[in-house]
Amino acid sequence: MKQLFRGSIALLLAVALIQPSVAQEEGFTQLFDGKSLSGWKASENTDSWSVKDGTLMCDGPRSHLFYEGDLAPFKNFHFKADVMTTPGSNAGIYFHTQFQQEGWPVKGYECQVNVTHKDPKKSSSLYAVDNVAAPPVKDNEWYTQEIIVKGRHIVLKLNGETMVDYTEPENKQADNSGFDRRLSEGTFALQAHDPDSVVYFKNLRVKKLD
Repeated sequence: MKQLFRGSIALLLAVALIQPSVAQEEGFTQLFDGKSLSGWKASENTDSWSVKDGTLMCDGPRSHLFYEGDLAPFKNFHFKADVMTTPGSNAGIYFHTQFQQEGWPVKGYECQVNVTHKDPKKSSSLYAVDNVAAPPVKDNEWYTQEIIVKGRHIVLKLNGETMVDYTEPENKQADNSGFDRRLSEGTFALQAHDPDSVVYFKNLRVKKLD
């Protein structure tokens, strides 16, 4: 089935390459050069990540791709990425996290990437904290995910529409589940969730905020 997905979106990827670049978007710096994994480091199952037609593609067993470039760490910031899911796929964008070799990242928050996967927490959910059930986006179509963090305030937007507006309680404690979903500072990580999930990312850019 993945071969069918790849064939159907090849044209979409090609068309995306001729769209105007956002490289000069005021105040934002690109985190991905569109050609290589320079500045990024994958955890377990490194082959789950590749660069395809100017995009970062996840396709394979669980792995997380951490940004380790010169701009890290990040505390207050405005992050944007263009994302395209394929049917039944699951991924994520972590922030305020740190590299770990195996497992689901323990530190930081996850912005969910999921339009039609069975997990009820859908795209732009602040995973397990403030969940979105019906995002206004579709598989096989590019959408823009924004993550804005300032102080204890987190805003998640899809195509400019606010989906999550969350203020972390003062002195919030780590979850009993073992995950440390708290703001501090850290880096970004993209998620390859499972072997049946194929997701594309491009135009990853960030602006640090005071």
